[in-house]
Parts: sequence; C-alpha cells; structure tokens
Amino acid sequence: MAASEVIEFGRFTLRARLIEYRDLAYDVRHFVFEVPETERLTFAPGQFFSFMEQLDGKMVTRAYSIASPPDGNRFDLCLNRVKEGLFSPHLFHLEPGDEVEAKGPYGTFALRQPASDSVMIATGTGIAPFRSILLSQVPSDTENQYTLLFGVRYEETLLYREEFEALGNTHPNFRFWPTLTRPEPKWAGRVGRVQQHLLEALEERRDVDVYICGLKEMVNDIRGRLKELGFERQRVIYEKYD
Repeated sequence: MAASEVIEFGRFTLRARLIEYRDLAYDVRHFVFEVPETERLTFAPGQFFSFMEQLDGKMVTRAYSIASPPDGNRFDLCLNRVKEGLFSPHLFHLEPGDEVEAKGPYGTFALRQPASDSVMIATGTGIAPFRSILLSQVPSDTENQYTLLFGVRYEETLLYREEFEALGNTHPNFRFWPTLTRPEPKWAGRVGRVQQHLLEALEERRDVDVYICGLKEMVNDIRGRLKELGFERQRVIYEKYD
C-alpha cells in the first residue's frame, strides 16, 4: 500500500504505533498513536477505534474513543487504567515505538449535520470524544453556540482543562463549564453533579442538540430528564460505558 494512500478504517486491520504519552491525572493517560502505512486517516470526530491484542492466551478487544481531531496519520486516546482489567494495564505498559492492533473507526457518536447549537455533557474520560469534536468544529464554526458541561470529582482531574479554557477565551461561541463533586474550599466554580446544571446550560431552550458521554447511570439520568422536558428523541445523542 502506497504511503500517500488514504486508508478507510474499518476495512483493514492496522498496527497503531505509540508515539508519545503523558499522564493527565492519577491513572489517566493521554496517548498519541500513528499508523505508519498511511499519511492520512479518515474518521469522524467522536468515533472510536477497537484495539485488539493477544493477552493471557486469548484475544482481547476493547473500544476507545478518539480524543483528537483528524491530524494526518495520528490519533489520540484518553483512558484510565482499570486495575482489574486486561487491556488498559497493557496499554499503560507500552513505550514509544510499541505497536498494537487496531480496527475502525466505528460508532455514530458524531456531530449531527447540519450542526446546530449544542450542549455537551461529559464525566470522567467521557470527555475524549468531545475533545475530538470541539477542537475540530469550534474554530471553523462561528454560527453555532457550544456549551461543554464537564463533571469530575476533583479539580486536578479536569482533563484538558487548559485546552478548553483557551478555546473559550478565543471563541465566544464556546462555553466551558466544569463542575466538581468534591471541591476544595478554594474552588470558585460550579459544584455538584452535571445533572444539577442541565437547566442552566439549556437556558429554557428545546431546540438544541444534546450530546452525552459517560457512565451509564449519568447518561440514563440525563436522558430521562430531557424526555421529561419534552426534548425530541433525535436531538439527544449519547454514548455510555461502565
């Protein structure tokens, strides 16, 4: 396959090579991978890749949301180490130059087209697809308003905080609303779960798209609240995990 060829993921099993990584918080790591076989990958921001590896004598497959906008032949992941898991500890042991098998992209958790004013709600590493979507969309879209409501326990676990704050400072159509459930006394921002700030983010509107990503309990709770508020089903786009 020629290096200049564009690979349509999903048709091939490829080797993703780790370029670099950095720790974002305790047991949370940002990974940068490349696919050497091509110069450009094609995926929709918000989609995920399936990683596969032979571990402890069996083939293990895990899905991880892409945490970056399209960028040549590279893509980012953001995940936490599940101590009792198989795949995340394996990824945390990788060093630059190591490779892992990948297929994709998969999933429909992507920005609806045409885009419209949107409220995006994330908890924990559910922030990953929103980083991909927002870094790709906001700089080129001045017509629509985007609000990101991001809930975590502690201030130090506000993943990509500086990036989202910078995006809000340079683009008036983007609002970053972090909220903490276990804030320190010095914290002056929003507190409590993301559900508590839903109505404030919606501003009484029912004509916005709402994207939700995080643990199943939170996603189901938000979906139920939106249904009670009269939201049309097609305006609620979600992805959940345990």
